[in-house]
Amino acid sequence: MRQETKCIEGGYTPKNGEPRLIPIIQSTTFKYDTSEDMGKLFDLEASGYFYTRLQNPTNDLVAAKIAELEGGTAAMLTSSGQAASFFSVFNLAGCGDHVVVSSSIYGGTFNLFNVTMRKMGIEFTFVDPECSDEELEAAFKDNTKCVFGETIANPALIVLDIERFAKAAHAHGVPLIVDNTFATPINCRPFEWGADIVIHSTTKYMDGHDASVGGVIVDSGKFDWMAHKDKFPGLCTPDDSYHGITYAEKFGNAGAYITKATAQLMRDLGSIQAPMNAYLLNLGLESLAVRVQRHCENAANVAKFLSENPKVEYVTYPGLEGDKYYERAKKYLPNGTCGVISFGIKGGRKAAEEFMKHLKLAIIATHVADAHTCVLHPASSTHRQLTDEELMAGGVRPDMVRLSVGIENADDIIEDLKQALESC
Repeated sequence: MRQETKCIEGGYTPKNGEPRLIPIIQSTTFKYDTSEDMGKLFDLEASGYFYTRLQNPTNDLVAAKIAELEGGTAAMLTSSGQAASFFSVFNLAGCGDHVVVSSSIYGGTFNLFNVTMRKMGIEFTFVDPECSDEELEAAFKDNTKCVFGETIANPALIVLDIERFAKAAHAHGVPLIVDNTFATPINCRPFEWGADIVIHSTTKYMDGHDASVGGVIVDSGKFDWMAHKDKFPGLCTPDDSYHGITYAEKFGNAGAYITKATAQLMRDLGSIQAPMNAYLLNLGLESLAVRVQRHCENAANVAKFLSENPKVEYVTYPGLEGDKYYERAKKYLPNGTCGVISFGIKGGRKAAEEFMKHLKLAIIATHVADAHTCVLHPASSTHRQLTDEELMAGGVRPDMVRLSVGIENADDIIEDLKQALESC
């Protein structure tokens, strides 16, 4: 099936007389006839459900749809995109380990890695996504466990050279994790370019309607864990909490990573997505292909308008001809990039704040990538904890305005921006 069809049909095929929509299984527990039947689930000897903190049928069906869209073998929903970022790395790296990260990532993810996970004893080296091959090579250590980056950086809109980062990761025997939130699998499937694990904040384009927070982790099933078993003891040596199961041996490359994340991390940390949220997410997924196309069309028109306005200092949008990442975007995202534009107004930070006060259609909100047009000043909100030096290192100028172009009529969006620019 093509992507547009998978959005509707993927993950779930109802049988005769069954619900057309993925049903909501809003139950914490599941009944079994014998203790032996349930015991097989606890030993990972059978598939099924016993407690929603680990798994839930609604969640698994929605995760399966996303796995199909990304071209992966297995997926797991999480309670938020932050949880997906955390689990994706923590499933591989623990105290004393090291991770290489593109410095141009979402501010919340930067804080997660640079502050919280450092307290857990994990070391992170942040590299400029445009660093030389030599600089990228120098970032790796003997205890490096993975590499992490974003397809389209939030909010710097830097397009990651996925093939180059995948090649570097694989040369050191570690997987590449890519946050594909902004591109979505409609515009880019990182597995096709060498990535091994993909995550999303499903709160954004996948949900699309501001109704539910969530995340997802998808495994390509291609990384050979046992070929690098010394690096990944959590996957390649017995897990005493499951009677000595070795995930990579029992579930193979296609299932080891997600099974461990579910059976171990979700069991212990419990960041499960609520079944009701998974249901709402699936409603969003059904229109994802249509919405993403509209977002990109609108954003292209808005970016062109901004680039021609004399009050605008600069515009960053990889879908705009002349943008630094335009050619790379044509390679990785030939059907469009995303609906997010970053730009600066002449007059700097104060001018940006004044401009935002005059907007009438676009709303000031921390959210991004949904049906509504939203605007934000990252330096004073999502990236507020970062210094100006850290902002610039992440590709976020202190005067940057992040505009998430919605699916309203493009002319209405442009007229709103025009009157706000004229008022400041």
